[in-house]
Amino acid sequence: MRIRNEQQSLDMVRIRQCNLKAFRDDERGQGYLECYTRSETPSVTINTPPPRPYHVAFPTPSLSDPPTPPIAPLGRSGNNIGERNGCGVVTLQCIIFVRAQFDYDPLEDELIPCAQAGIAFKTGDILQIISKDDHHWWQARKDNAAGSAGLIPSPELQEWRIACMSMEKNKQEQVNCSIFGRKKKQYKDKYLAKHNAVFDQLDLVTYEEVVKLPYPAFQRKTLVLLGAHGVGRRHIKNTIISKHPDKYAYPIPHTTRPPRSDEENGRNYYFVSHDEMMADIAANEYLEYGTHEDAMYGTKLETIRKIHEEGRMAILDVEPQALKVLRTAEFAPYVVFIAAPAFANVTDFDGSLERLAKESDMLKQAYGHFFDLTIVNNDLDETIAQLEAAIERVHTTPQWVPVSWVY
Repeated sequence: MRIRNEQQSLDMVRIRQCNLKAFRDDERGQGYLECYTRSETPSVTINTPPPRPYHVAFPTPSLSDPPTPPIAPLGRSGNNIGERNGCGVVTLQCIIFVRAQFDYDPLEDELIPCAQAGIAFKTGDILQIISKDDHHWWQARKDNAAGSAGLIPSPELQEWRIACMSMEKNKQEQVNCSIFGRKKKQYKDKYLAKHNAVFDQLDLVTYEEVVKLPYPAFQRKTLVLLGAHGVGRRHIKNTIISKHPDKYAYPIPHTTRPPRSDEENGRNYYFVSHDEMMADIAANEYLEYGTHEDAMYGTKLETIRKIHEEGRMAILDVEPQALKVLRTAEFAPYVVFIAAPAFANVTDFDGSLERLAKESDMLKQAYGHFFDLTIVNNDLDETIAQLEAAIERVHTTPQWVPVSWVY
């Protein structure tokens, strides 16, 4: 019996990362990954057949736990490491990184079991996920803080928190937001109602899985300038293009207005008919469009692609809604938010400075998780210098990008 146990121990391995505990052939000859949510790490036997299509098996959650949907296996980011020992056993290691899309301070969180065990982070910080065993609290460390790990709220817990705050704010429903309270049935019903009006109206953002790509294997193609109207984006864009016409360009817009006598098609505008423009809009060929003085204007996607084909970086000063189209591998944007300066010692005669500051704060609150860089435009020359330095770093250093841009 002792010899048999020793032989069996040679065929056992523990996989402590990514909740991936076993890869073996089932009775049908198809390999699968078995995922656990328990904190313990059971020993399992791993055979090493040739890779085949697999399915993921999730355990049934405990009735005492809040309802949790299946956790999609992460690790698509290419940070997988496989090692084979002398006994033919493969050990899988999957390193997962995410970009935080909200600010978090454990000292201000009433739900965390131990505030001292949590780690604080800001929007945009890169976190390495150490463990996802617990439904509510993941273990993670900041990318630049090796060895210092702590608790962070899971995506499901954070989404639930946002939904509760929204419902409480709008006074649409009375919800008990204590997941450790007695009203678990009420909590379960509200939590699972992800298609009700509250969830439909919310843009729930928590973490975005990212991967670090080296230079020059990956390069940004588009510079997107966001900011309140009147903050100076157009001047910044025109200055950079005039200084470096061989590196940057602005996509020429299309319009339905008739050309003037001194205008040439394709120089400042592309002139098209109203029917042609409407057909292209219906075919989703425009990034954005609008109407001004009975004429339509718009930025066509093919004009951006043309700039990329010429080996230049396209500069866009667009509305933030355009990020839904631009934030893909094809356009690979670097998003810079030009924030309004502080006007503490400036007299605001007509209220325009106050409106500028409010619009800037609203944009940051709604779309801040998309910003790669924020520059406060206290001085135009200084802002342009900061932006040029940032673009230079982007073109010469590795970049954290969403895994959806790669896989």
